[in-house]
Amino acid sequence: MKRIFFLAALMLFALINTQAQSLEKVLDNYYKANGLNKVGDVKTFDIKAKMSMMGMEMPMEIKVKKPNKFRVDVEMMGQKTISAFDGEKGWMKNPMMGAGVQDLDGAQLQQAMGQADMEGALYNYAAKGSTVEMLGKENVDGAEEYKLKLTNKEGMVQTYYISADDYMVTKVESKVEAMGQTMDIVTRMLEYKEVKGIKIANKIEVEMPMGKQSVIMEEIKVDEPLDDSLFARPAN
Repeated sequence: MKRIFFLAALMLFALINTQAQSLEKVLDNYYKANGLNKVGDVKTFDIKAKMSMMGMEMPMEIKVKKPNKFRVDVEMMGQKTISAFDGEKGWMKNPMMGAGVQDLDGAQLQQAMGQADMEGALYNYAAKGSTVEMLGKENVDGAEEYKLKLTNKEGMVQTYYISADDYMVTKVESKVEAMGQTMDIVTRMLEYKEVKGIKIANKIEVEMPMGKQSVIMEEIKVDEPLDDSLFARPAN
């Protein structure tokens, strides 16, 4: 009986060790394929894009600056909506939701903080207080993909699908708290292109309970000067 127990323990240890090595290998290939080691040298992203939603097309500008600054401007029906994170606090200006500037909190704040992370949640995940678990391999639309579960320090869970062929992220499944309920959101990354050695999805599709939207990148500038005042919360 002791020998059987010892053998079972060894097999369990070997299985855990194999899973850990597989996760490390997948993430290492993902980092290399996406050029994330080069993102460490990038200071800013300045992106012009087009968002499509409910039959409408809206100009969008996305600005990211290290460390941890993010801003997105969207023009909708003649009005401009701004969401931003200044490195410490998030804020939003949306004329269709009332005058003045509103503070971001909850899921909206978490989303803005996540967008400010240039390398993405999977890169240096342990240093960010997150954990990642390998859930195995799945056949998605005829292609083999690795399935990874990331839990951040706030307890938010995201499931990443990474192509076993080129190690690009193809899909992210998230649960987000909004309007007093939990929503399932699926984000698909498509049409990757290389910008200064970094792979960036040029088309992003988001599926939510209230409908679908897509974002197409039209121009991506790297290391353009961006003043900190762009991210600072304006006075009401």
